[in-house]
Amino acid sequence: MLAALAVVILAVVGLQSWTVPYYALTPGQASAVGPLVSVSGLPSRDHHDRILLTDVYLSSLTAWQWLILHFQHPVEFVSANQLLEPGIPSDEIGPQGFLQMSDSKEAAAVAALRALGWRPVATPTGAVVTGVIAPSPARHHLHVADRVVAVDGRPVVSACGLVAAVHDVRPGSIVRLGVDPARIDAQGRITYGSERTVSLRAGTPPAGSLPSGCPGVSGPDHAWLGVALEDGVAFRLPATVNVDTNYIGGPSAGLAMTLALIDQLSRTSITGGHVVAATGTIDTAGQVGDVGGVAEKTIAVERAGATVFLVPQVEVATARSVASPSLRVIGVTSLRQALDALHRLGGARPVPLSVPHPLGSTGTGTRSS
Repeated sequence: MLAALAVVILAVVGLQSWTVPYYALTPGQASAVGPLVSVSGLPSRDHHDRILLTDVYLSSLTAWQWLILHFQHPVEFVSANQLLEPGIPSDEIGPQGFLQMSDSKEAAAVAALRALGWRPVATPTGAVVTGVIAPSPARHHLHVADRVVAVDGRPVVSACGLVAAVHDVRPGSIVRLGVDPARIDAQGRITYGSERTVSLRAGTPPAGSLPSGCPGVSGPDHAWLGVALEDGVAFRLPATVNVDTNYIGGPSAGLAMTLALIDQLSRTSITGGHVVAATGTIDTAGQVGDVGGVAEKTIAVERAGATVFLVPQVEVATARSVASPSLRVIGVTSLRQALDALHRLGGARPVPLSVPHPLGSTGTGTRSS
């Protein structure tokens, strides 16, 4: 009997120490965006509306936790492969999430101002690192959010610009990158240091590598650095916008932040007095993209008292499957559709507090990814 008990105890201890390649998504918090937003350079107005962003808790798991959580609801299991591109190590999940949030806040500001009649001006700033493959020539030399601005002394203004610059480099050659190094603090804030030179020895592309798809770059790359990239862009805005999203990563609050900004910069309330929650990515053109954990987010927003939940159109069924009859779930694919939906519920059309004017003569707010 004692021997059997000892075996059981050892098995439990083993399960508690053995990590599995899965993460758990469980309901997080739904918070009002308004108190998190500050705008300087344009008049704003507090309509005392409640527009909620919602998050989920993402937890790495031991085998024991994975087993126990199968008996709890709601919980969604996702594999590391679903969260990361192939070859990207799990230690980049956190930094990637904070970069995605930074990009999302920038896109929200641009989309909101465009909806109010402004025309923000974009300037390319380089190639931003979104992931570093392990192992690779760039591992431990480049990091998530670093901005590459030059290759061997020649300026780089985009991701495809970097790809083109190293496309014909021979494997084994030294590539000297001009890099604005990023620092991501514990709260997720990204700052940049002065440009420095990073020297990498180009590797051979892994078997099965596909062409980059960049214009003017034909065939597979000859050299390989092992980085995933996005375009760096700075926008000239008529105001400086800040959204305090400390410790929250990922892009899914984009739509909620955009609506909250529009509400604050508008003459009248766009919510019609409803408690409105929203999830969905946003791009600078106002297109809404799908997100993960919608079932868990639905539960979080109901707990927070939301009566309307705007979700990406493709995830309406998921949200409605767990929503109570008192929560109105509305699917959208764009910011325009979201504003139209709120208008049908009694909200006002957005009317800016100040008349938009050309940014060439005024407006100094600038954000960069």
